[in-house]
Order: sequence, then C-alpha cells, then structure tokens
Amino acid sequence: MDMNTFYQRFVDVSFDDKGVLKTFEPNYPANFNFGYDVVDAIAAEEPNRRAMIWCDSDGNERVFTYGEMKYYSDKTANMFLRHGIKKGDAVMLVLRRHYEFWFSIVALHKIGAIVVPASFLPTKKDYVYRFESAGIKAVVCSSVGEIAEQVDLACKEYSGVSCKFLVNKGQGRVDGWMDFTEEMEASSDKLDRMDTLATDPMLMYFSSGTTGYPKMVLHNYTYPIGHIITAKFWHNVDPDGIHLTYSDTGWGKSVWGKLYGQWTCGTTVFVYDHTKFAPSDLLHMIEKYRITTFCAPPTIYRFFIKEGMENYDLSSLKYATTAGEALNPEVFNRFKEYTGLSLMEGFGQTESTLLTANLVGTTPKPGSMGKPTPLYHIDIVDEDGKSVEPGTVGEVVVRTKGDHDVGVFVEYYRNPEKTYEAHHDGLYHTGDTAWMDEDGYLWYVGRTDDVIKASGYRIGPFEIESVLMEHPAVLECAVTGAPDPIRGTVVKATIILTKTYTPSPELVKELQDYVKKQTAPYKYPRIVEFVDELPKTISGKIKRVDLRAKDNQKA
Repeated sequence: MDMNTFYQRFVDVSFDDKGVLKTFEPNYPANFNFGYDVVDAIAAEEPNRRAMIWCDSDGNERVFTYGEMKYYSDKTANMFLRHGIKKGDAVMLVLRRHYEFWFSIVALHKIGAIVVPASFLPTKKDYVYRFESAGIKAVVCSSVGEIAEQVDLACKEYSGVSCKFLVNKGQGRVDGWMDFTEEMEASSDKLDRMDTLATDPMLMYFSSGTTGYPKMVLHNYTYPIGHIITAKFWHNVDPDGIHLTYSDTGWGKSVWGKLYGQWTCGTTVFVYDHTKFAPSDLLHMIEKYRITTFCAPPTIYRFFIKEGMENYDLSSLKYATTAGEALNPEVFNRFKEYTGLSLMEGFGQTESTLLTANLVGTTPKPGSMGKPTPLYHIDIVDEDGKSVEPGTVGEVVVRTKGDHDVGVFVEYYRNPEKTYEAHHDGLYHTGDTAWMDEDGYLWYVGRTDDVIKASGYRIGPFEIESVLMEHPAVLECAVTGAPDPIRGTVVKATIILTKTYTPSPELVKELQDYVKKQTAPYKYPRIVEFVDELPKTISGKIKRVDLRAKDNQKA
C-alpha cells in the first residue's frame, strides 16, 4: 500500500512544472465516510501502521496503530448504540486532548451521529445555550476541573441529554455519569458498516465570533476530503513522519491538524495532553519525540522565540506552518534564523478548509497568507460583490460552484437568515478583508467589522498590532477605532505591558513614535490605553467589539 498516493482514492490532482499542486477535484463515493473509507481502509491493509503517539504532562504515554483505532472506534460506536445514540443525534465531546476524543469522533462518524466538539472553558450558561441550540442528546467529557459539574448544572435546565460519559482518568465515579472506559470495554468490537451518505450532516462547531452568540457551523461527510490539501500540500506531512498541530480538541484547528488530512495521508499525529501551556514543555516534546512537521498560530512561535529556541534540538523539524492569525514578518525571520525553515502561512475558517496558503513547493512572502488553493475560486470583492483590482482592499469571498462546495460549510444550523447572509448568489462571504498583490499573493487586513475608517483612510488593525508587538514593552494589544469629536474616528491601541514596563506618558509617546517610524504616520495610535487584560471569546479571539462599545459609551 503506497500511503503517498492513498489520498488519490478520493481526489484527482495535477501539478505544474515546478511540482506545485495545480488542480484538486474531489472524486468520492456517494456513501463516503471517513471512519470506514480512511481509518478502516488503512487498518485493513496496514494494521500496524502507527496512527498516534499520545503522552501527557504526568509522563504517561500510549502509541496507537490504525488497527487499534479501528478496534477502539468500533467498540466506542457499539457503546453509543447500546445507549440509544443513533444516526442524526447530536453528541457533544468535551475532551481536551484525551485520546478518547479520537475513539469517539471516528465512532460517531461511523454511526452517522453529529459530532459537536466543545472547549473545556464554557460555564453552565454556555452549555445551556449550546445544548438547546444543537439539541444535544449525549455528552462525553473529561472530569478535569469543573467540566462535569458545569454540565450537570446545565442539565438541570435542559432535559434533552439522555446519557453522559465521563473520561475520569482514575479520579473516581461521579453520580449520574457512566465510566467511558468501562462502557467501551464492555462493548463489542464487531461493527458492520452502517448506511451514511456523503451529504449527511457529520460535524458541527460553535463558532465563537467576536460579536453576538456563537453560530453553529455544520459540515457534512465530504468535509474531510477538503483537508487533504491541508495535510498533504500545506503541512507537507510524511507517511513515515510525526505531525504536531497545537490545538485543543474543542476547536476546528484540531480536526484540521490532528485527524482528517493527516490520517488520509497515513501519517502519525502527536498529541500532548496537558492543562497548562508552557513553551519550554512544547519545545521539549518536539525535541524528545523528533517531530517532523509542525503547525501552530504565530503566537506560539513568538513564545518559542522568547523562550530561546536555540537551547533545544529542533533538527528533526522538516517543515513548519502557521495560521489562526496574521503572521508578523519579524517572527518569520527569527524562526528561519533559528531553524532554517520558512514558516508557510495559510488561511481558513471554521466554515471552510484551507482557503489560501503558501503550498508545498512555493516561495512564501513573509506576512502573506499565500495564494488561493485550487479547491476554491477565491476572489476579493467590494461592498457590491464586484471584483477589485490588485492592491485594493476588499472582502475575501469564495465563488461557489453549486449548492455545496466540498470543504465549505452546509449551513449555520437552524439559522437560515445567518446562512443566507453569509452565502448567497454564488458567493460565500468570509467576513475577512485582504488585498491581492500583482503576483496573486493575499495580504490579510482584518475582519470587515474591524477595519478602521479614519482621516479618509481604511486602516487594518493587524498592521498596527504587528508593529506594536515588536516593541519589548508590549505583551498583547488590540487596535480599534475610537470616536473623536474633531476627526470622527481615530486609531486607538489597548495594550497589556510586559512585566518590566509600567504605564507612563513617556511610554505612550515612545510607542506612538515607534509606530510612526515603522509604518505610515497616519496609522499611529492617537489614543493609547494600558490595561491588565483584553476581552476575549472562549476561543481566545480578542473581542474588539467590546472595546469599541466601551469607547462609544464614553463619547
């Protein structure tokens, strides 16, 4: 079995004369199911191929083969079936980085249930909203912290949860919860293929945007096929290598980098199960386990650089990618200085797979999120939906081919108005703005709601935030537009300082001058406010809308 070409069972591809992916046409059976057609197919032909290395911060370690993943997912599927979970039921997984997440998600795919991954951070109120909105029937969660307690409180207000499974990791029984391991082990490992269609609902994420309540992003069974580009042509995974994407299982980034594309390419995913992030620990894991490909948001790379990457043996790394926020060129340059590797930036959303990227074989431009991937027809448009010229800022859209494009979400579940608002007349509106240069590379500007219109200019907050983050005084920052009685709107920077700096008028002036020197003078923040924390969503996105609302109240 050639794992370098296994993915071609589901897509037709071609390459240009430089070996860069040129075309990517999905070609899959009508009943495509990742659980059967990828996990079980590899298990049948190469049962001993390594699928996962899992370890935790207590020193525990387990290695799983594809054969074992089939075995455990089949037993888990039968466990769910025994307890009344059936096709179309919504099941929430709150499992941090426990390996039971992979048993569960593959099992639920096999029986046709809708998987709803969730963060471990929500409170009772958040769970009630999610349970009611999605119609959750079962919950599988970790007992770490107060997760089970918050779920129990929510269930006092929502009666639809019929069964609860706890991955307790030896922490004892909890009333009202079934022990996941006991129930799974008591279940049969014999599972006949169940009837599912590629167009059936499969996966749903609550997208915690920076405004309003989270929307439910629904994907069908074709979604994993779109992530072949993610793994094969962006992450550049090796069937004999070890890939690490840094993400909790509650976020879409996890299935982007720890499941669909990676296993379709037959590689090993590495999972470090920990509760508290420390850059030194993660660097040690890369060093110890000889990770070959790595993906993380730019913030993680910034932490690596500050930690002192030169003190670790990272020679096993062959490729590195980044997404989740725009990449500061300084981070790009420093990482390359230490490792010799160019960070290959990409861009996508919970609603999609990889939209644009610096694909394997291309030459990146530091700070650019690359070119459109061949799965999508990407365009930059104005407020009327008309294409703009190179160099002009507009909204990033997908010109869709029909009712549904592989990789693009099906709908915002139970919300036809929001669905139509984002996807109508042949365009999926991402809500993100960018501009395209003459070579076809895209440069991120910001969310449509975050673009600042001041002094006759359209200013993207990221460019200013990127400059400020290079100053040693700045730990975190957010740039917004603030009301001004004379100019209408001015640029404001809300900043968390590093430990060695304290607020002062002199520091304000220093930061303003720093921005003036590094970018166009009109972009400097006329208002600088120092704070102890920034408002964020549970997924860590800065809620600029809250900062703007606070300033508008003062005006």
